[in-house]
Amino acid sequence: MGRKRCVGADCSKMAAGCCGVKKQKLSGSPGSGGPGGVGAGNGVVGTGHCGSDLGIGSSSTVVAGNMNRVNGLGGPGGSSSSTNALSPAPGGYNSTGISPNLSPGCGSGSGGRKMVVSAEMCCFCFDVLYCHLYGYQPPRTPRFTNDPYPLFVTWKIGRDKRLRGCIGTFSAMNLHSGLREYTLTSALKDSRFPPMTRDELPRLFCSVSLLTNFEDVGDYLDWEVGVHGIRIEFFNEKGSKRTATYLPEVAKEQGWDHIQTIDSLLRKGGYKAPITNDFRKTIKLTRYRSEKMTMSYAEYIAHRQHHHYQNGIGHPLPPYNHYS
Repeated sequence: MGRKRCVGADCSKMAAGCCGVKKQKLSGSPGSGGPGGVGAGNGVVGTGHCGSDLGIGSSSTVVAGNMNRVNGLGGPGGSSSSTNALSPAPGGYNSTGISPNLSPGCGSGSGGRKMVVSAEMCCFCFDVLYCHLYGYQPPRTPRFTNDPYPLFVTWKIGRDKRLRGCIGTFSAMNLHSGLREYTLTSALKDSRFPPMTRDELPRLFCSVSLLTNFEDVGDYLDWEVGVHGIRIEFFNEKGSKRTATYLPEVAKEQGWDHIQTIDSLLRKGGYKAPITNDFRKTIKLTRYRSEKMTMSYAEYIAHRQHHHYQNGIGHPLPPYNHYS
């Protein structure tokens, strides 16, 4: 059984990320120590992103830095994690007028509990990015909860929803400032992609993931595909500590089982030696859950028009163009 992690200042902060990558097969057999499908990351502690070009699961090299962030779908993870327990569901806007296509993502909510993540959070991320790209003053303080959560902001683009940027943090941040920061970090500073441009806005999809229920587990197989995100800590062949993480949707979308996911994460974290079952048993694994909401630019525009009287946006309503 999992053991709940500490919460608050006693836990060392970290950030991590992994959002997605081009759908790929794992090239070695799960037990042979050579899964492909995800390029090796450099395992740098404290930074990361989500994946490579498309959807979920690949790796990427991340430049070392002091920023407490990580890519949640394909990049290396951070150092020891900390998060808070679930906060009460927020007040604020309802989602009236949102397209039926706007829905929680994989791993969202549990046990009938009211979700904290909301359409307004995605809308706010679009506002932040729009204001930045067009040189407007940043949007005003939103009305949704400002409780602290570890979080990721993911951008995808086009009809095939190729990954365009994904960076987040495992340190619990107040949502108003955290979403502002990681909206722009994921859109402009994901090292795998050039900074986002105005022309791309109409084709974008924004996802907000709030991470919850962190548990250390004694068995590296003690987690459920499609339900838990996982973060691993291990020592590479040179004796250096490395970490890597995948958000809950990664393994399911890639069609991976437990062993393939673990081996992919090891490669993502920069482990180059053959992977044996004995080595897998040395991994320290933390499992967690997430609440995820996704919104397209078209849904953002519809939401802005419906709620324009109440959301206090200080800039003109952006033009809408169909994405291609």
